[in-house]
Amino acid sequence: MKWYQALALVASVALAGCAAPTTAPDGTAPSASTPSRAARSGEMPDVAVSELRGGKVAALEAPADLWERVRRGFAMPDLTDELVERHEQWYTTRPDYIERMVDRSRLYIFHIVEELELRGMPTELALLPYIESAFNPQAVSSAKAAGMWQFMPATGRDFRLTQNMLRDDRRNVLDSTRAALDYLQKLHDMFGDWHLALAAYNWGQGNVKRAIERNQAAGLPTGYMDLNMPAETRNYVPKLQAVKNIIANPQRMGSVLPLIENHPFFDTVDITQDIDVNVAARMAEVRLEDFKALNPSQRKPVIFAAGTPQILLPWNNADTFKQNLAKAAPGSLASWTAWVAPHAMPSREVASRFDMDEGDFREMNNIPRGMVIKSGSTVLVRRGNGAAQAVASHVVNNAQLAYAPEIVLRRTSVRARKGDSIATVAARYDLPAATVAGWNKTNARAGLKRGQAVVLYLPVRAAAAAARDGVEAGRHQKTSARSSRGESKPAARGSRAQAKSAPEREAKRSGKTRRADAKTAPAKGSARTAGPKTSPKPGAKKAKAKR
Repeated sequence: MKWYQALALVASVALAGCAAPTTAPDGTAPSASTPSRAARSGEMPDVAVSELRGGKVAALEAPADLWERVRRGFAMPDLTDELVERHEQWYTTRPDYIERMVDRSRLYIFHIVEELELRGMPTELALLPYIESAFNPQAVSSAKAAGMWQFMPATGRDFRLTQNMLRDDRRNVLDSTRAALDYLQKLHDMFGDWHLALAAYNWGQGNVKRAIERNQAAGLPTGYMDLNMPAETRNYVPKLQAVKNIIANPQRMGSVLPLIENHPFFDTVDITQDIDVNVAARMAEVRLEDFKALNPSQRKPVIFAAGTPQILLPWNNADTFKQNLAKAAPGSLASWTAWVAPHAMPSREVASRFDMDEGDFREMNNIPRGMVIKSGSTVLVRRGNGAAQAVASHVVNNAQLAYAPEIVLRRTSVRARKGDSIATVAARYDLPAATVAGWNKTNARAGLKRGQAVVLYLPVRAAAAAARDGVEAGRHQKTSARSSRGESKPAARGSRAQAKSAPEREAKRSGKTRRADAKTAPAKGSARTAGPKTSPKPGAKKAKAKR
């Protein structure tokens, strides 16, 4: 019996040794970051441990609705101020406005609350889009801030929100929320106070920092209510506090909150092929406006998978979309594609290249009439007919469109001035001398005779002005030539007066009647008008034409 007991004791010790943790070479126990040794058959590998920001323990029971979940996560100190009471009164006297805001937010707020809880951030921040945009992802401010989080263009680029002619990720539900929470956390880490972080979100971190430094230099407090700031920023946190108070206790405020259930409204679906927006909505069996509300970043009627690999769909419609997508022919999903212009091209030429009506092409790309598309610009064209089927990611992520007015050239002829050459005429019209020489089949250094015609191809307006200038120069040249010979072109009236003045002068000399004398006076005047004209000063008529 003792032999069996001794054998059992030895076996127990051996098993305990297998279960004991191994030690590092320095004799210490391995940490979570120590690479684990290769697991042998029957052994479990080490589990990586990551730490979340949140320090709270999740409740065992799920909240009844999303409002209760939001209330549980309130963590900011309350702000009590006359401005808060004023904004409470404004909201509570407009129940229709609150209802519209809440109805719009039910699509997005569950996702925001979940992100805040994962980051351990106050759930009051889920109410911030009520203040920024009334939860409208298509909102654009006068300062060009866009989306429900109202990112300025430069700040959006700082937080990796792509903005180009195909999409604006400041309006993207997932991307803009990620960027906004990253930004708010950064500001809180910078100032150590959520109210100051919110002020910096609205006013700019540099402005808040300088306001704090001014108060410090003056020996004044540096809290949110102590800083000198614009009226908009002064009212910013009180507005949020007013909304928070209504959410926290709607009965006391005399408000009724529409129910928002505590479950996700949308699901993310991966796409690997380009797809038209209306095709995606039809496959998901949702209204087009509902699809656009969940995917508001798309600026064109096609979604490029290389730039937007996920779309959002109502939770119950995601599976429907996947099933219909699996049945669809790949080539039937998208009717548009992106094309990069290899060189400057008129819009009509691009439209003709892809068998499109020029008006339809310009409308799709918002190009005014009579424009030339600059080299490197990205435009939307009909898929097929020579257009590439696959669009590279660098094209859809950097798509920009630039255009300039189309210059229409007209053949015109100008007269050379004294001492002109091909080079001087070309310089006068801001043209290359070699080009002008080619148009006139001569060389760039060739001299020109005064009045010699020079062929130019100029923009329409410049051609008309050059033509007028050439006509005036020709007239001036002929007048100057006649003046140098002592000649003038008699006026029609002067010719008739001169024709009948000879017999009248003879009658006067022979002592004819007073009537004959009377007739000679105007005749002499007419004869004087028929005399040689004084030659005009050089350039006088040309100066008049230019004015």
